[in-house]
Amino acid sequence: MPPTEEYLKLLQQLIATPSLSREEKATAAIIEGFLRERGIEARRHRNNVWAVSRNWHSDRPTVLLNSHHDTVKPAPGYTRDPHDPAIVEGKLYGLGSNDAGGALVGLIAAFVQLENDPNLPVNLVLAATAEEEISGPDGIAALLPQLPPIDCGIVGEPTLLDLAVAERGLVVIDGETIGKSGHAARQEGTNALYRAIDDIAAIRNYSFTRPSERLGPTSATVTVISAGTQHNVVPDRCNFVVDLRVNEAYTNEEAVAELQAVCRFAQLKPRSLRLQSSRIADDHFLLRAARRARPGAQDYGSPTLSDQALMPFPTLKIGPGDSARSHTADEFIHVAEVAEGIRVYRELILNC
Repeated sequence: MPPTEEYLKLLQQLIATPSLSREEKATAAIIEGFLRERGIEARRHRNNVWAVSRNWHSDRPTVLLNSHHDTVKPAPGYTRDPHDPAIVEGKLYGLGSNDAGGALVGLIAAFVQLENDPNLPVNLVLAATAEEEISGPDGIAALLPQLPPIDCGIVGEPTLLDLAVAERGLVVIDGETIGKSGHAARQEGTNALYRAIDDIAAIRNYSFTRPSERLGPTSATVTVISAGTQHNVVPDRCNFVVDLRVNEAYTNEEAVAELQAVCRFAQLKPRSLRLQSSRIADDHFLLRAARRARPGAQDYGSPTLSDQALMPFPTLKIGPGDSARSHTADEFIHVAEVAEGIRVYRELILNC
């Protein structure tokens, strides 16, 4: 079977097998079996599958090849069976084909074809991980402690094979204002909703002080608000939710502290600080290798979150497919994109 056809068949198997986040057991078994059939010692931790290159040299840098095999739920607008991996006019349809099946099989192909090469310039660790779509605790975060020390990583996501050199972090914040209840007819008490409105207006109008050339300004958007029990009672508390997208000029902790200083009344409590922003240095060997493998590729800052946020080492996000197709009805990837992804990943690794 020609190399591209072999990996297209694997991608079709993965599409045909439901793998919602936290329900990836079956696709993990497919990936594990695929690697073992090719003589590779595949290892399993929960629903994460990983392997290391056989020609391992302690004096070479170690590069992680990572993508995910979980998917979101099918969008309501699907007109096709989301688990029917049909190829029509050069397009491979199905849930997870674009996000991130094309990138995943591309990285698997590059690993299988190169991992036993004695002249490989780097050590490779392949990780096909779970729970990426929900940033869950049993995905890459659970796997990283099991892996050898990693110097840098390639994160496979649909980028049109352009180079995502930076990525925003995310903090979801619960805000609360406290007032004093009273009768609305007599305008008694202290209205917690009004206090929240004042702080929400301040958040809306605030400009964070540290800009980023790649990612633009850190931004905060209030997305949910809740207050009150009935029409004639002044609410004594109001709760709201802030979606905070953090550029690489801040740690999440710093961005939350700056936003807290804007608020007169609200106490802001982040749900988690673990999804940090990331950026790879312009002169990093991985980025230089990617530019040689993909001449003319554009560098850009990615607004979408990936498992990069959980990796404490330099990472580059690159992969076949288009992020605009992710999470959409009748998701697809071009067969030609899959083939080009395999080529680019191979050349990137060899150019390191």
